[in-house]
Amino acid sequence: MKKLLALLLALVMVFALAACGQQPATPTAEPTGTPAVDEVPNPEPDWTAYNALIAEIKTTTDFAERVNLMHEAEDILMASGAILPIYYYNDLFMMKSTVEGFYANAFGFKFFQYCTNGDSNTLKINLASEPDYLDPALNSSVDGACLAIMGFGGLYTYDADGQLIPNFAEGYEMSEDGLTYTFTLKEGLKWSDGSDLTANDFVYSWKRAADPVTAADYSYMFNGIAGYEDHDLQVSAPDDLTLVVNLIAPCAYFLDLAAFPTFYPVKQTEVEAAADWETNPGAWCQDVGFVSCGPYILESWVHEESMVYVKNPNWYDADNVTIERIEFMLSSDDTAIFAAYNAGDLDFIDTVPTDEIKNLKDNPEFHVIDNLGTYYVSFNVKSDLFAGKTAEQANAMRLAFSELVDRQYIIDTVGQCEQEIATSFIPASMADGNGGIFKDAAGWDYPVDDGYYGTEVDVDGAIALLKEAGYEFDDNGMLSASNPIAFEYLTNDTSGHVAIAECIQQDLAAVGITMTIRSIDWATFLQERKAGNYDIARNGWLADFNDPINMLEMWETSSGNNDCQFGR
Repeated sequence: MKKLLALLLALVMVFALAACGQQPATPTAEPTGTPAVDEVPNPEPDWTAYNALIAEIKTTTDFAERVNLMHEAEDILMASGAILPIYYYNDLFMMKSTVEGFYANAFGFKFFQYCTNGDSNTLKINLASEPDYLDPALNSSVDGACLAIMGFGGLYTYDADGQLIPNFAEGYEMSEDGLTYTFTLKEGLKWSDGSDLTANDFVYSWKRAADPVTAADYSYMFNGIAGYEDHDLQVSAPDDLTLVVNLIAPCAYFLDLAAFPTFYPVKQTEVEAAADWETNPGAWCQDVGFVSCGPYILESWVHEESMVYVKNPNWYDADNVTIERIEFMLSSDDTAIFAAYNAGDLDFIDTVPTDEIKNLKDNPEFHVIDNLGTYYVSFNVKSDLFAGKTAEQANAMRLAFSELVDRQYIIDTVGQCEQEIATSFIPASMADGNGGIFKDAAGWDYPVDDGYYGTEVDVDGAIALLKEAGYEFDDNGMLSASNPIAFEYLTNDTSGHVAIAECIQQDLAAVGITMTIRSIDWATFLQERKAGNYDIARNGWLADFNDPINMLEMWETSSGNNDCQFGR
């Protein structure tokens, strides 16, 4: 931790010099007392250097240097203390023994279109509660992505082995310099209303998703395509079956992007038929009846209760779809979901009550699979919790909290599925985009073992950091009543997330920090966290593809996934 504190102090100095040498240094607060009005400290990290690094990473053609630059960006991110990693994800679910043909990948995508269910042509499942968006451009949740896979499709997709395979594309050609991709679409592609789906639909959809007016959280994923900065994305359709894409630099993961829901096509006439489509881009698919292009069509939607998808006869591979009807129970109530499964009313569930996991481990219907992602706690760097602190002091406060959290206890009592303690935000197994594992890059040393955080609770280290931030403690190691720390923790109301919040609450209370828990429904939770209406919040990120840039570019100031509010 001393090494990490030294790192963060050095990085704060880098931040101060980042903007062409013209950014003034962050003023240092007096050790005691109230600073003068004209010397009020700024607790927010200067994010200029980070944004510049991400831009450089996206444009460099030197892949070895790219790995080094990503490590530099990771250093800046973790030195802020705003990301408190808990554990690396795995995924649990329950599935009836009659269900076959289901598969999922490391990014949390679940594929049901090739399932069978014994003699039944219906599948009853639960993934989450009311979806935030069905528009693939606007969705930013994993459960929403699973719905997008059901109702839409892209150029590429994943097979049961997790490998990229063509979907709407027949194939592609790449120019020798790696800057131009030419995709050839399959012949005879149709929208669910029977009209032709063409390359022009991709041109419209990609430009729409990249347009700031649409306000897609993932719009930054298009920033590797030429013209993004000028709001004139360089994608074109010379004919109905040909899509041409011009990049600003070679991109090793571009096919992964082509498989991601934000890159799925939507029908222009359908989008613009909604009465308020210009001010509410997702209005066109907020109820049943909209045109889509995936293996299933949304037939009914009782909001907050249920959804029913039925087979799309116009999907290009409809002959291989056996399940005719998929019925969704919309709920985040673990107990009710589990009861419905045990009663035979559900064939697949994506969650179980925390207190049931121990008894389910020997059940053949209980499954745990690997994911590529991290469960973490995010700090809002603009929170009043850090008011009156310098950037250095605010960073130290956040790092101190991380020293107090018993990650192994959370894994043992809540996770219970042998999750690995997370010592950094980027998962330990993530590739580096250059043929190796990112954390194993030669010549790069982490502050603590293989990461930024130790695996043991360090109360003394936390107290030392809090003292650096200006707090006093009594002889019993408890925070002095003269300088209390109190804040609110935001989480959705699923039992496991609430239980983790309670663990953290207990850990912080050990030194006199007061944390209250605010648990709310999933849709409201997403909106509140995204808007920055919180002090500290539960968070999680499943990688969208196996490259560290996916875990780093989301923290750019302009990113819709920048929940920490860096640079805002």
